Amino acid sequence: MSFSAVTKEELARITVPKVCCNLAELAALIRMDGTLQISNQVYALNVVTESAPVARKIYRLAKTVLKLPADIVVRRKLRLKKNNSYLVRIYPKGQSDLQKLGILDANGDIQPGISEDLIKHRCDQKAYLRGAFLAGGSINNPEGTYHLEIITNDEHQAEGLCKLLNRFHLGAKVSIRKNWHVVYIKESEHIVEFLGFIGAHHALLEFENVRVFKDMRNQVNRLVNCETANLNKTVDASVRQVENINKISSTIGLQSLSEPLREIAELRLEFPDASLKELGEMLHPKVGKSGVNHRMRKIDELAEKIQEQNG
Repeated sequence: MSFSAVTKEELARITVPKVCCNLAELAALIRMDGTLQISNQVYALNVVTESAPVARKIYRLAKTVLKLPADIVVRRKLRLKKNNSYLVRIYPKGQSDLQKLGILDANGDIQPGISEDLIKHRCDQKAYLRGAFLAGGSINNPEGTYHLEIITNDEHQAEGLCKLLNRFHLGAKVSIRKNWHVVYIKESEHIVEFLGFIGAHHALLEFENVRVFKDMRNQVNRLVNCETANLNKTVDASVRQVENINKISSTIGLQSLSEPLREIAELRLEFPDASLKELGEMLHPKVGKSGVNHRMRKIDELAEKIQEQNG
Protein backbone atom coordinates (compact mmCIF):
# COMPACT_ATOMS: atom_id res chain seq x y z
CA MET A 1 0.00 0.00 0.00
CA SER A 2 1.01 3.60 -0.50
CA PHE A 3 2.18 5.72 2.43
CA SER A 4 -1.16 7.59 2.28
CA ALA A 5 -3.16 4.35 2.48
CA VAL A 6 -1.12 3.06 5.41
CA THR A 7 -1.55 6.37 7.24
CA LYS A 8 -5.32 6.40 6.68
CA GLU A 9 -5.66 2.80 7.82
CA GLU A 10 -3.93 3.74 11.06
CA LEU A 11 -6.18 6.79 11.54
CA ALA A 12 -9.34 4.79 10.78
CA ARG A 13 -8.57 2.47 13.73
CA ILE A 14 -8.37 5.34 16.25
CA THR A 15 -11.17 5.45 18.81
CA VAL A 16 -11.67 8.29 21.29
CA PRO A 17 -14.04 8.40 24.27
CA LYS A 18 -15.25 12.01 23.92
CA VAL A 19 -18.55 12.50 22.12
CA CYS A 20 -17.56 16.00 20.94
CA CYS A 21 -14.44 14.65 19.20
CA ASN A 22 -16.35 11.81 17.53
CA LEU A 23 -19.01 14.25 16.35
CA ALA A 24 -16.38 16.61 14.89
CA GLU A 25 -14.63 13.76 13.05
CA LEU A 26 -17.89 12.38 11.67
CA ALA A 27 -18.95 15.87 10.57
CA ALA A 28 -15.69 16.30 8.64
CA LEU A 29 -16.03 12.90 6.96
CA ILE A 30 -19.57 13.69 5.84
CA ARG A 31 -18.80 17.28 4.81
CA MET A 32 -15.84 16.22 2.67
CA ASP A 33 -17.27 13.12 0.94
CA GLY A 34 -21.01 13.31 1.50
CA THR A 35 -24.13 14.52 -0.28
CA LEU A 36 -27.51 15.36 1.22
CA GLN A 37 -30.57 13.76 -0.33
CA ILE A 38 -34.09 14.99 0.50
CA SER A 39 -37.18 13.11 -0.67
CA ASN A 40 -40.66 13.69 0.75
CA GLN A 41 -39.20 15.39 3.84
CA VAL A 42 -36.99 12.35 4.43
CA TYR A 43 -33.28 13.05 4.76
CA ALA A 44 -30.42 10.79 3.72
CA LEU A 45 -26.68 11.42 3.83
CA ASN A 46 -24.69 9.50 1.23
CA VAL A 47 -20.95 9.22 1.86
CA VAL A 48 -18.74 7.51 -0.74
CA THR A 49 -15.21 6.28 -0.05
CA GLU A 50 -12.78 3.79 -1.56
CA SER A 51 -11.40 2.80 1.84
CA ALA A 52 -13.07 -0.04 3.72
CA PRO A 53 -11.64 1.09 7.12
CA VAL A 54 -12.96 4.62 6.55
CA ALA A 55 -16.40 3.28 5.55
CA ARG A 56 -16.53 1.17 8.71
CA LYS A 57 -15.55 4.20 10.81
CA ILE A 58 -18.29 6.40 9.30
CA TYR A 59 -20.83 3.64 9.90
CA ARG A 60 -19.70 3.10 13.51
CA LEU A 61 -19.67 6.82 14.37
CA ALA A 62 -23.14 7.35 12.89
CA LYS A 63 -24.46 4.46 14.98
CA THR A 64 -22.73 5.34 18.26
CA VAL A 65 -22.57 9.15 18.26
CA LEU A 66 -25.91 10.14 16.74
CA LYS A 67 -27.73 6.80 17.22
CA LEU A 68 -28.86 7.00 13.59
CA PRO A 69 -29.79 4.12 11.28
CA ALA A 70 -27.18 3.50 8.60
CA ASP A 71 -26.19 0.92 6.03
CA ILE A 72 -23.24 0.20 3.72
CA VAL A 73 -23.40 -0.66 0.02
CA VAL A 74 -20.31 -2.14 -1.66
CA ARG A 75 -19.83 -1.33 -5.32
CA ARG A 76 -17.37 -2.96 -7.70
CA LYS A 77 -15.77 -0.57 -10.19
CA LEU A 78 -15.56 -1.86 -13.75
CA ARG A 79 -12.91 0.56 -15.01
CA LEU A 80 -9.32 1.45 -14.20
CA LYS A 81 -8.14 -0.34 -11.03
CA LYS A 82 -11.51 -2.07 -10.52
CA ASN A 83 -11.27 -1.63 -6.75
CA ASN A 84 -14.33 -1.47 -4.53
CA SER A 85 -16.08 1.72 -3.50
CA TYR A 86 -18.27 1.95 -0.42
CA LEU A 87 -21.46 3.94 -0.03
CA VAL A 88 -22.42 4.64 3.57
CA ARG A 89 -26.01 5.84 3.80
CA ILE A 90 -27.06 7.60 7.01
CA TYR A 91 -30.65 8.57 7.80
CA PRO A 92 -30.95 11.73 9.96
CA LYS A 93 -34.23 11.99 11.83
CA GLY A 94 -34.60 15.70 11.17
CA GLN A 95 -32.92 19.06 10.81
CA SER A 96 -31.56 18.89 14.36
CA ASP A 97 -29.24 16.01 13.37
CA LEU A 98 -28.05 17.97 10.34
CA GLN A 99 -27.39 20.98 12.56
CA LYS A 100 -25.35 18.84 14.95
CA LEU A 101 -23.21 17.79 11.98
CA GLY A 102 -22.73 21.42 10.89
CA ILE A 103 -24.53 20.85 7.60
CA LEU A 104 -27.37 23.25 8.42
CA ASP A 105 -27.13 26.41 10.49
CA ALA A 106 -29.55 27.51 13.22
CA ASN A 107 -31.94 28.93 10.57
CA GLY A 108 -32.06 25.68 8.63
CA ASP A 109 -29.89 26.98 5.78
CA ILE A 110 -26.79 25.25 4.40
CA GLN A 111 -23.83 26.06 6.66
CA PRO A 112 -20.92 27.59 4.66
CA GLY A 113 -17.52 26.37 5.78
CA ILE A 114 -16.89 24.78 9.16
CA SER A 115 -19.36 25.31 12.00
CA GLU A 116 -17.57 26.83 15.01
CA ASP A 117 -19.82 24.76 17.30
CA LEU A 118 -17.98 21.65 16.11
CA ILE A 119 -14.48 22.94 16.82
CA LYS A 120 -14.82 24.79 20.12
CA HIS A 121 -12.12 22.76 21.86
CA ARG A 122 -8.58 21.84 20.84
CA CYS A 123 -9.41 18.13 20.81
CA ASP A 124 -12.39 18.79 18.50
CA GLN A 125 -10.18 20.72 16.08
CA LYS A 126 -7.73 17.81 15.87
CA ALA A 127 -10.58 15.33 15.39
CA TYR A 128 -12.10 17.45 12.61
CA LEU A 129 -8.76 17.61 10.81
CA ARG A 130 -8.35 13.85 11.22
CA GLY A 131 -11.74 13.32 9.57
CA ALA A 132 -10.94 15.78 6.78
CA PHE A 133 -7.65 14.01 6.04
CA LEU A 134 -9.34 10.59 6.07
CA ALA A 135 -11.91 11.84 3.57
CA GLY A 136 -9.86 13.96 1.18
CA GLY A 137 -6.23 13.86 2.24
CA SER A 138 -3.05 12.39 0.83
CA ILE A 139 0.60 12.46 1.76
CA ASN A 140 3.62 11.79 -0.44
CA ASN A 141 6.01 9.02 0.39
CA PRO A 142 8.76 10.80 2.37
CA GLU A 143 11.37 9.23 0.08
CA GLY A 144 10.27 11.81 -2.50
CA THR A 145 9.21 15.41 -2.04
CA TYR A 146 7.50 16.44 1.17
CA HIS A 147 3.85 17.24 0.44
CA LEU A 148 0.58 16.77 2.31
CA GLU A 149 -2.76 17.94 0.94
CA ILE A 150 -6.50 17.83 1.53
CA ILE A 151 -8.74 18.41 -1.49
CA THR A 152 -12.36 19.53 -1.61
CA ASN A 153 -14.72 21.00 -4.18
CA ASP A 154 -16.06 23.47 -1.59
CA GLU A 155 -14.22 26.79 -1.48
CA HIS A 156 -15.60 27.69 1.96
CA GLN A 157 -14.54 24.29 3.34
CA ALA A 158 -11.03 24.73 1.92
CA GLU A 159 -10.65 28.17 3.48
CA GLY A 160 -11.98 26.86 6.79
CA LEU A 161 -9.54 23.94 6.79
CA CYS A 162 -6.64 26.26 5.97
CA LYS A 163 -7.52 28.58 8.86
CA LEU A 164 -7.95 25.62 11.19
CA LEU A 165 -4.56 24.17 10.25
CA ASN A 166 -2.92 27.54 10.77
CA ARG A 167 -4.30 27.73 14.29
CA PHE A 168 -1.60 25.12 14.88
CA HIS A 169 0.96 27.26 12.96
CA LEU A 170 1.41 24.70 10.17
CA GLY A 171 1.91 27.12 7.27
CA ALA A 172 -1.04 25.74 5.28
CA LYS A 173 -2.01 27.34 1.96
CA VAL A 174 -4.81 26.93 -0.59
CA SER A 175 -4.44 26.50 -4.34
CA ILE A 176 -6.87 25.65 -7.14
CA ARG A 177 -6.35 22.54 -9.27
CA LYS A 178 -8.93 22.29 -12.05
CA ASN A 179 -12.26 22.31 -10.18
CA TRP A 180 -10.75 21.37 -6.82
CA HIS A 181 -9.54 23.49 -3.93
CA VAL A 182 -6.32 22.05 -2.48
CA VAL A 183 -5.19 22.78 1.07
CA TYR A 184 -1.54 21.81 1.32
CA ILE A 185 1.49 21.74 3.64
CA LYS A 186 5.04 21.59 2.25
CA GLU A 187 7.44 21.85 5.22
CA SER A 188 8.50 18.47 6.59
CA GLU A 189 8.45 19.75 10.20
CA HIS A 190 4.85 20.90 9.81
CA ILE A 191 3.82 17.59 8.25
CA VAL A 192 5.33 15.76 11.22
CA GLU A 193 3.41 17.99 13.63
CA PHE A 194 0.17 17.39 11.73
CA LEU A 195 0.61 13.60 11.77
CA GLY A 196 1.31 13.79 15.49
CA PHE A 197 -1.77 15.67 16.61
CA ILE A 198 -4.23 13.75 14.40
CA GLY A 199 -2.91 10.52 15.94
CA ALA A 200 -0.90 8.92 13.09
CA HIS A 201 2.03 8.03 15.34
CA HIS A 202 3.31 5.00 13.41
CA ALA A 203 3.24 6.99 10.17
CA LEU A 204 5.01 9.84 11.96
CA LEU A 205 7.84 7.55 13.10
CA GLU A 206 8.24 6.11 9.59
CA PHE A 207 8.22 9.62 8.12
CA GLU A 208 10.85 10.77 10.61
CA ASN A 209 13.08 7.74 9.98
CA VAL A 210 13.07 8.39 6.24
CA ARG A 211 13.55 12.13 6.73
CA VAL A 212 16.57 11.66 9.03
CA PHE A 213 18.12 9.18 6.60
CA LYS A 214 17.55 11.57 3.68
CA ASP A 215 19.02 14.50 5.60
CA MET A 216 22.13 12.48 6.51
CA ARG A 217 22.53 11.26 2.93
CA ASN A 218 22.15 14.78 1.56
CA GLN A 219 24.65 16.13 4.09
CA VAL A 220 27.19 13.44 3.14
CA ASN A 221 26.66 14.23 -0.55
CA ARG A 222 27.18 17.94 0.09
CA LEU A 223 30.40 17.24 2.00
CA VAL A 224 31.67 14.91 -0.72
CA ASN A 225 30.81 17.43 -3.44
CA CYS A 226 32.50 20.21 -1.48
CA GLU A 227 35.59 18.08 -0.91
CA THR A 228 35.69 17.12 -4.59
CA ALA A 229 35.37 20.76 -5.65
CA ASN A 230 38.17 21.78 -3.29
CA LEU A 231 40.37 18.95 -4.56
CA ASN A 232 39.76 19.95 -8.18
CA LYS A 233 40.52 23.54 -7.32
CA THR A 234 43.76 22.52 -5.59
CA VAL A 235 44.87 20.35 -8.54
CA ASP A 236 44.10 23.07 -11.10
CA ALA A 237 46.03 25.65 -9.07
CA SER A 238 48.96 23.25 -8.67
CA VAL A 239 49.15 22.55 -12.42
CA ARG A 240 49.11 26.28 -13.20
CA GLN A 241 51.80 27.00 -10.59
CA VAL A 242 54.09 24.25 -11.90
CA GLU A 243 53.70 25.57 -15.44
CA ASN A 244 54.56 29.11 -14.33
CA ILE A 245 57.56 27.95 -12.31
CA ASN A 246 58.88 25.95 -15.29
CA LYS A 247 58.38 29.01 -17.50
CA ILE A 248 60.48 31.12 -15.11
CA SER A 249 63.09 28.34 -14.82
CA SER A 250 63.48 28.07 -18.62
CA THR A 251 63.77 31.82 -19.14
CA ILE A 252 65.38 33.82 -16.34
CA GLY A 253 66.11 30.85 -14.05
CA LEU A 254 64.92 30.18 -10.51
CA GLN A 255 68.18 31.59 -9.12
CA SER A 256 66.93 35.04 -10.14
CA LEU A 257 64.08 34.77 -7.65
CA SER A 258 64.29 36.04 -4.10
CA GLU A 259 65.05 33.41 -1.48
CA PRO A 260 61.41 33.07 -0.24
CA LEU A 261 60.07 32.73 -3.80
CA ARG A 262 62.77 30.33 -4.92
CA GLU A 263 62.24 28.16 -1.83
CA ILE A 264 58.49 27.82 -2.38
CA ALA A 265 58.97 27.30 -6.15
CA GLU A 266 61.36 24.39 -5.54
CA LEU A 267 58.98 22.83 -3.02
CA ARG A 268 56.09 23.09 -5.49
CA LEU A 269 58.12 21.33 -8.17
CA GLU A 270 59.08 18.60 -5.71
CA PHE A 271 55.55 18.19 -4.28
CA PRO A 272 53.07 19.07 -7.07
CA ASP A 273 50.12 17.42 -5.26
CA ALA A 274 50.61 19.17 -1.92
CA SER A 275 48.17 21.81 -0.71
CA LEU A 276 49.27 25.35 0.15
CA LYS A 277 48.94 24.53 3.83
CA GLU A 278 51.15 21.45 3.47
CA LEU A 279 53.77 23.45 1.53
CA GLY A 280 53.83 26.07 4.27
CA GLU A 281 54.48 23.43 6.92
CA MET A 282 57.53 22.19 4.96
CA LEU A 283 59.21 25.61 5.13
CA HIS A 284 61.67 26.61 7.85
CA PRO A 285 60.34 28.52 9.60
CA LYS A 286 56.80 27.42 8.83
CA VAL A 287 54.55 29.78 6.87
CA GLY A 288 50.77 29.94 6.96
CA LYS A 289 48.50 29.21 4.02
CA SER A 290 47.97 32.92 3.29
CA GLY A 291 51.73 33.50 3.24
CA VAL A 292 52.30 30.66 0.77
CA ASN A 293 49.43 31.94 -1.37
CA HIS A 294 51.04 35.41 -1.41
CA ARG A 295 54.34 33.98 -2.67
CA MET A 296 52.58 31.92 -5.33
CA ARG A 297 50.78 35.03 -6.58
CA LYS A 298 54.15 36.78 -6.94
CA ILE A 299 55.41 33.84 -9.02
CA ASP A 300 52.25 33.90 -11.18
CA GLU A 301 52.63 37.65 -11.79
CA LEU A 302 56.28 37.22 -12.79
CA ALA A 303 55.37 34.40 -15.20
CA GLU A 304 52.68 36.59 -16.76
CA LYS A 305 55.20 39.40 -17.33
CA ILE A 306 57.59 36.97 -19.00
CA GLN A 307 54.77 35.71 -21.20
CA GLU A 308 53.87 39.26 -22.22
CA GLN A 309 57.50 40.08 -23.06
CA ASN A 310 57.91 36.91 -25.10
CA GLY A 311 54.57 37.53 -26.78
